[in-house]
Amino acid sequence: MFQTEQQIIEANIKTFCTANGIPLAALEWKPIPFSGEWGFSTSFFGTAAAEARLGKKVVVAQRAQEIAEQVKRQIDVPGLSHIEAVKGYLNLYFDTREYTRRVVDTVLEQKNCFGSGPATGQRVMIEFSQPNTHKAFHVGHLRGTILGDAICRILEFAGNDVVRANYPGDMGMHVIKWLWGYLKFHNGEEPATDITRWMGEVYAEAAHRIEENPDLEAELRSLYARWDQRDPEIVALWERTREWSLEGFRQMYAALDVHFDVYYFNSQEEKPGKEMVEELVRRGIATDERAQGGAVIVKIDEVLGLDKEQFRTAVVLRSDGTALYATEDLALALHKFRDYPDLAKSVYVVDVRQSLHFTQVFKILEIAGHAQAQKCSHVSYELVTLPGNVVISSREGTVVLLEDLLREATTRARAEAHKKNPSLTEAQLENVAKAVGLGALKYPILARENTKMVTFDWQTALDFNGQAAPYIQYAHVRCNSILRKAGGLPDVGRSTFDYELNPAEIQLIDMISRFPGEVQRAAAEYKPLAIASIAYDIAKTFAGFYDACPVMQAEPQVRAARLRLVAATRQTLANSLALLGITAPEVM
Repeated sequence: MFQTEQQIIEANIKTFCTANGIPLAALEWKPIPFSGEWGFSTSFFGTAAAEARLGKKVVVAQRAQEIAEQVKRQIDVPGLSHIEAVKGYLNLYFDTREYTRRVVDTVLEQKNCFGSGPATGQRVMIEFSQPNTHKAFHVGHLRGTILGDAICRILEFAGNDVVRANYPGDMGMHVIKWLWGYLKFHNGEEPATDITRWMGEVYAEAAHRIEENPDLEAELRSLYARWDQRDPEIVALWERTREWSLEGFRQMYAALDVHFDVYYFNSQEEKPGKEMVEELVRRGIATDERAQGGAVIVKIDEVLGLDKEQFRTAVVLRSDGTALYATEDLALALHKFRDYPDLAKSVYVVDVRQSLHFTQVFKILEIAGHAQAQKCSHVSYELVTLPGNVVISSREGTVVLLEDLLREATTRARAEAHKKNPSLTEAQLENVAKAVGLGALKYPILARENTKMVTFDWQTALDFNGQAAPYIQYAHVRCNSILRKAGGLPDVGRSTFDYELNPAEIQLIDMISRFPGEVQRAAAEYKPLAIASIAYDIAKTFAGFYDACPVMQAEPQVRAARLRLVAATRQTLANSLALLGITAPEVM
């Protein structure tokens, strides 16, 4: 809100320190929790410590306070009510009415850009979703897809150039199993509707048949060998059936309002991955034990000369020469940087069970001398479970298909919306049901720590009175309703809060003002939870304002100011929901 003032203050501090030979350390500004006034602060402990390192005899805490007191006398900036130098900290406070006006006017001027950050000049790739072709698209894929999409939205809003990447598993034993089942029991069939459902059923049937009769494993190995030798018949069947899966995925992504800029496939990385493994063997990084019936491995700890186990041993090629995920991920990492040489970061949003896998892949790349390894990171997340803690499994068939979940969410949301507002037209009801249903699916996933388990629960997900998307969406609708009754905002140009603010108004202003900082925090930590939490906090605080502060019945000056505050609340709620991939409806 006060970036210009902050820049002037920083310039004053730098000028003073330079003139007095003080080695100024980087200034880190933090907001001061509201206690009658808003403000921000910085400390001079780093600067005092820098002086000590240069040989000056100082007591760091005492010297930090001295610098703070000296700097305080150099600052004279409009909009500040007073400045304090306390225990090495410089605390700057704003005039409450000026701060309130600035917050509201900033939101209304910037509209859907409120909270966004300046361009960082950094390009970041977020790889997420990664469904396996030839399987069902089920709830197990939901968290990675929704989490990855929200991270992309937040990073873009924070000022980054984001590349959205998907890496479907289009080859491997699961595909061979599906092809085997198709050739054996469904040859010639094609999916009509519900593509992913049908693909999942074929896979589950094949898995069960093989589990019941282990002798069929020989047929699988034979089919895998044909694939490995690129038998034209098998390759053609694979290409055709893979496209069926991809079309099903595209339908699911459209329903979730998720898109991708680039697709990679593990079938593309198989050959270059094997070539990389052979290079690792030639360089003595990997050990080839295939002659003894073993696999190709990298004894990472041994290569690094570590006495204590840390990275363990990674298998990078099977004993029969077929590729593993590690084989392909080694190649994929470099492929991404060839396509986008200016990538500052390559982030993999993959479930927590793959943490060791990515640690090993990145470390092998580093050992091999690929500098890109330092730009790769893994954002892990826990699984989604069904009620009763049943973990989703395609093989066991304990799946809740995404299309079924979306359908049920929309149906339940429709019933709740009709109960709450019977006057909605059929078209309005349809739009509300879609917005609320999708929000009910996304919010529980995004409102939880990435590394904590999510058990989906309809009652909680569709709660209009608790920490759930419908509650936040309804707050937005309430704001909209007030503004609609008022005939829009008064044409006053800027906000004026020349009256004693109600504590509920102050709390609401405080929450709105925190939004830009939460955007940056969520982007830095890859945690949409920060946005889910601030959205709920704003909605809850608005409910307190709604009960405590009359708007339409207030005297004209107060009414005009509060209408602008309502409009700022509505905009901030809409912006926060958009970052979560959730629609802010006009009516409910």
